[in-house]
Amino acid sequence: MMTRKTANDFDPEVLKLFDKYVHGDISRRSFISAAAKYAVLGVTAETLLDALNPKFALAQQVTPNDARIVAKYVEYDSPEGNGTLRGYLVQPAKFKGKLPTVLVIHENRGLNPHIEDIARRLALDNFIAFAPDGLASLGGYPGDEDKARELFQKLDKNKLQADFVKAVDVLKKLPDGNGKVGAVGFCYGGGIVNLLATRIPDLAAGVPFYGSQPTAEDTAKIKAPLLIHYAGVDERINAGWPAYESALKAAGVKYEAFIYPGVQHGFNNDTTPRFDEAAAKLAWDRTLKFFNEQLRSQQFINGF
Repeated sequence: MMTRKTANDFDPEVLKLFDKYVHGDISRRSFISAAAKYAVLGVTAETLLDALNPKFALAQQVTPNDARIVAKYVEYDSPEGNGTLRGYLVQPAKFKGKLPTVLVIHENRGLNPHIEDIARRLALDNFIAFAPDGLASLGGYPGDEDKARELFQKLDKNKLQADFVKAVDVLKKLPDGNGKVGAVGFCYGGGIVNLLATRIPDLAAGVPFYGSQPTAEDTAKIKAPLLIHYAGVDERINAGWPAYESALKAAGVKYEAFIYPGVQHGFNNDTTPRFDEAAAKLAWDRTLKFFNEQLRSQQFINGF
């Protein structure tokens, strides 16, 4: 059985290089060149990169054909966006009444297997989850993380944002939904959750994981309650938090924020060594509790 590597198995400088690489700040060649000095005892820079890249099959928690869920790919018109919104819609196979809905927003690689698995996990917790593929207009997630990042850079940012705004409207109108929409996103997706909160007054709940922050001017427009997660070792994203927190307070936004000490950007993603099991479990438990409180009726929460 393959032993799961953790962030502690890598030099901190290698982790910083990897963060720059996955966010498009340096090329693969630059990563290999810079990481070479940390490759010792027969371990090459290429081996380091492979070890840091996602291993989707090892982390899958809910299979696509799990009998407890119904999952399918769906398309909707998105005239303000890329023309067509395509995504992965998952709901419990059996449920009563109307269910709360959650928009799941991916990182800068499109709808990869990890994000699909997140959607299925939410369905098992009795939510309807919809995970759009931002790369749909370019053929969809290509099955390769490097190619996905390259494609992502070619997208029209404004049209992509409009697609996610449309996705909220889709969830509001689902016949099996209760009309309340929450949004959760990771990295790029976390930034989009923050963006949606500034644009959609009736967004019922937002949970950005290590996402970029809106301006103070836009923050003043937020009406949704927010649950905000940050990694302790994430200088790039955390640099924007003090100003964002000040703006949230000034605007009277209902929010709670947690910074998980000693963990890396991407700590919730259990397909890579940056995953931190304890922090991820705590953050996810808080997320589910928050969605249950904000998206369900009080009767459901109290078990009546």
